Amino acid sequence: MIASRRVRSTGAGRVMAATCRVPAAQPTGGSGGALVALVYRGPASLPGCPEAVAELLRGSRWGFDVRFVGPGEDVQVSARALSGAVLYAQPGGGLLSHGYRHLRRHRAAIREFVHDGGRYLGFCLGGYLAGATPGFGLLPGDTDQYIASAAATVVEPHDTLVEVAWRGRARTLFFQDGPYFWVRPDAGATVVATYPNGTVAALVAGFGAGRVGVVGPHPEATGDWYADAGLHVDRLGVDLGLDLVDAVMTT
Repeated sequence: MIASRRVRSTGAGRVMAATCRVPAAQPTGGSGGALVALVYRGPASLPGCPEAVAELLRGSRWGFDVRFVGPGEDVQVSARALSGAVLYAQPGGGLLSHGYRHLRRHRAAIREFVHDGGRYLGFCLGGYLAGATPGFGLLPGDTDQYIASAAATVVEPHDTLVEVAWRGRARTLFFQDGPYFWVRPDAGATVVATYPNGTVAALVAGFGAGRVGVVGPHPEATGDWYADAGLHVDRLGVDLGLDLVDAVMTT
């Protein structure tokens, strides 16, 4: 059954009952002048998702000083915390309605951060949250469920694989009820990946002086995600995740 848009389940279902597995901007506030990247970890995410995003960012060429932010962390999501960072990452999670309920009070701060030149990265639920119904309103358009789109190749909200064309090359990624993205024709957004039915699976767009990168599947997924779900791929998607990081960081 297709879930209502406002109560859909998003993120990485394989971690619902799992324990956590830790696997051109200007430098601001990091140790040794490193670029600070904030990764949300809290009730609007699921165990394992923030850690996978953090691992992806640490493996990038940007030398990020990665820090978790959220209700149970030393640093909370706030305008002050964001002012010392160059990037804010929102990982996968559970229900969109649940996630937004926990994050809506930070909407203005996140929008101001990106508008003033910050970077936003959204993975699955984080992609949904970049939209407007509900969400942070960072995209020149909105989001919806890929599984509910016409001619979708995945029609159930379970852990599975999805094929995408990433910059024109076929790849297979971990997927669990992720979004597709639609933007206004005059938006000037860069489509990074598409699903087989032609809907957008990943894109980068401007928001004020900043940039927003979003993706429906999970290029950050580590090997244990696939193993736990009984899925097999010949190649993980980490290189695609790094490509998205580069795209959102490059002016």
